[in-house]
Amino acid sequence: MGVLKRFEQRLEGLVNGTFAKVFKSEVQPVEIAGALQRECDNNATIWNRERTVVPNDFIVELSAPDYERLSPYSGQLGDELAGLVRDYAKQQRYTFMGPIKVHLEKADDLDTGLYRVRSRTLASSTSQTPGSGPQGSDAPAPAARGGYGQPPAAAPPMPSAPPPGGRPGLSAVPDRSTAGAPGPMPGAQVRRWIEINGTRHQISRPTLVLGRSTDADVRIDDPGVSRRHCEIRTGTPSTIQDLGSTNGIVVDGQHTTRATLRDGSRIVVGSTTIVYRQAEG
Repeated sequence: MGVLKRFEQRLEGLVNGTFAKVFKSEVQPVEIAGALQRECDNNATIWNRERTVVPNDFIVELSAPDYERLSPYSGQLGDELAGLVRDYAKQQRYTFMGPIKVHLEKADDLDTGLYRVRSRTLASSTSQTPGSGPQGSDAPAPAARGGYGQPPAAAPPMPSAPPPGGRPGLSAVPDRSTAGAPGPMPGAQVRRWIEINGTRHQISRPTLVLGRSTDADVRIDDPGVSRRHCEIRTGTPSTIQDLGSTNGIVVDGQHTTRATLRDGSRIVVGSTTIVYRQAEG
């Protein structure tokens, strides 16, 4: 059973259904959980052959309405999300520098249903390994602090290239848009398509331009969409790139200019929602 599925099942049994009521807002716990997994993948840093370090301190920024709904349960939800990160790290053989913490914060610049994740590495006096170490107020005081998105101040010098036998797909300076994204099995044929308002559009070329122009590969009749709004680029993994649009793109709840796409990724352009799909065979 996958880490996300186990996380969902744990939430279902909490507080006699209280979570089910509060999470009717557009931001769902499983979306945040998936974003935390991606944050680990995108910030994984190889220190040596046996150690790949990921952030252990996360801030989830929510719109004011979503924050008001979730904040009464922030402690319990934070513990569950921290547990998910720990399970995922164990599965991926990641290492932490300190105890895992997940905090919720309000961001007035976000609309309902949108969220933003920031992370950093907080080094404690005893570095942590996946699935071990203290958590909460009894944890050792941090000995060194790194800024969000940066390695800890006490980090050892980084190797110029991954050592022999290191984890494939990760580099000393990870590509934040693609690191850790799952790819198809070797030799498998991958079908890709997008769904817009119930209509399926096959992706049969390396790039697919979406926009309001009749010259776009897929035309979207939406006044909030630019003539050439964004472009899907197939590969391992597939990505989406904003083409300098007026209103930008939102992928899986986050404003971005470039993002990795996974099966089920939700892309919002203007007021139109696009679902990206891919399957082997």
